[in-house]
Amino acid sequence: MVDPILSLAFSMQSNRGVYALLLGSGVSRAAEIPTGWEITLDLVRKLAGSSDEECEPDPEQWFLDKYGQAPDYSQLLDQLTRKPSERQGLLRPYIEPNEQEREEGKKQPTAGHHAIAQLVAQGFIRVIVTTNFDCLIESALSEAGAAPTVISSVEQASGAPPLIHLQCCVFKVHGDYRDTGIRNAPDELDEYEEEIDRLLDRILDEFGLVVCGWSAEWDKALRKAIERAPSRRFTTFWALRGEASAQAKDLIDRRNALVIPIEGADAFFETVQQHVEAIEEFSKPHPLSTEAAVTSLKRYLPEQRYEIQLGDLIDATVGRVNEVTSGPGFDANNPIPSPETVTARIHTYDAACSTLMAMAVVGGRWAEQGHIRPWKRALEHLCALNRLEGGDQVWLGLRRYPGTLLLYALGLGAVESDRLSFLGQLFSIGIPYRIGAVLSVVHLLAPSRLVSGGQLKEFLRGEENQRLQLNKWICATLREHSLRDIPDDEKYKINFVKLEILMSLSSSYHSRPDGVGLVRGTFVDQTDSNWAIMQEIDQSIRSLGDGSPYVTADIFGKTAESCKHHFELWQTAIFQRTVL
Repeated sequence: MVDPILSLAFSMQSNRGVYALLLGSGVSRAAEIPTGWEITLDLVRKLAGSSDEECEPDPEQWFLDKYGQAPDYSQLLDQLTRKPSERQGLLRPYIEPNEQEREEGKKQPTAGHHAIAQLVAQGFIRVIVTTNFDCLIESALSEAGAAPTVISSVEQASGAPPLIHLQCCVFKVHGDYRDTGIRNAPDELDEYEEEIDRLLDRILDEFGLVVCGWSAEWDKALRKAIERAPSRRFTTFWALRGEASAQAKDLIDRRNALVIPIEGADAFFETVQQHVEAIEEFSKPHPLSTEAAVTSLKRYLPEQRYEIQLGDLIDATVGRVNEVTSGPGFDANNPIPSPETVTARIHTYDAACSTLMAMAVVGGRWAEQGHIRPWKRALEHLCALNRLEGGDQVWLGLRRYPGTLLLYALGLGAVESDRLSFLGQLFSIGIPYRIGAVLSVVHLLAPSRLVSGGQLKEFLRGEENQRLQLNKWICATLREHSLRDIPDDEKYKINFVKLEILMSLSSSYHSRPDGVGLVRGTFVDQTDSNWAIMQEIDQSIRSLGDGSPYVTADIFGKTAESCKHHFELWQTAIFQRTVL
């Protein structure tokens, strides 16, 4: 079974910025910061001492007997001090280190705080909810260059900006020690103000949750917020030292949380940070490794005697893509698709496929007759990954996205060097889709076919509600990997449009005999250059007849007459009818 810390690390890395931390007093325990209740009891001792009375062994009961009510942090401060500066002076020794404590490393950010700060600085964490009223996490964040927006009062919660616009938000639900209104008495933890609850509800609905150092035993209002959260967009991870309290067990069961046994908060967050950074590094191939792969490919392509080495190189690269994209960060059931989660996962797919894309552009540009076999095998392997697995349709559809990237990269290289025969071979590859069903790659891997109903337009960050949003995303993604072979930007755009025209023509040719089972592409933008590409294809068929390279390549017909007929049907379907 996969280590649950690894599951958390994969989820955090592949869903950047969508997990919030819930930190309790256990996170500050290693820094020897007292809890709010511990400070309250010590203030009771000071109050008893000022009256020459003995309150031990039960300061709380002494206070109750003497004043007829339970000790209250704010009321105690009002009795013991008169001005804000005096209150801060009274509290400072509990929270801030003196010279000796500083030398001993006490009351300062711990390794866990610094690990969290690094995760924030790198964009993996955006929101931190904490019951602690010390400033250790803020100090660590500032040291890491990620100064947070701190919310510690009702007024601040009411005026909080959209969380997605903040680099980091630290939400101190029990207040800040520098304010007199911190919550620590039992009745103060039963209910939150409406503004506090509203912000909590937003966080618990929009973000995943990683809980650490929080027992859930005393904070009734916080428990109720978690219980009423309607969304289960992401897995809840609960780091637990020792046995869970009854209240924590109830929340863990309610949210079907994944429990992570830990020795302490410092070691836990250090391990998470190390794993996340390692996965991030692994998901981005080093430029030298990509360069080496492309160099090897160029050496193997010209000579048939390297056929085995060529196949092994492509197989190994595809195997690495499948290995990365079958990990915990690519779960087909979690999290719930959203603009943040879908965009993050597509970014991760892009990173995992970067070396393969660079190789494929070169492979398509210099493709010869015998080169189709290893690329055919690569497409089959990419499309076979977890084909029969159940799960969310968006995540299942995106499992084919690496195959789409490979198809486009090969096609761009081939269009650049006019290797239309290779395109004809490439587009005719059939991929087993369901039992008894084989679809052509241009139909199965078309961006609009990855998720039924074009649902990705609802999710892709920055492209919401735009048509052909994934096509345009792919165009931008592949630009980086084609610069050495297609240095001119305008030529690249022309090649991309031409490739999508040929893919659409081939899709209808291989999938529907009436010529209308096709897919759209960026060519539907009716620009002069797009029309010129279509006119060039049409003119080649009409003037060269059966000798046209578009005919001999058998991309959308075996004769000039059949190609002309299919081209006319295709244009009508694209520009005048509703496309299937």
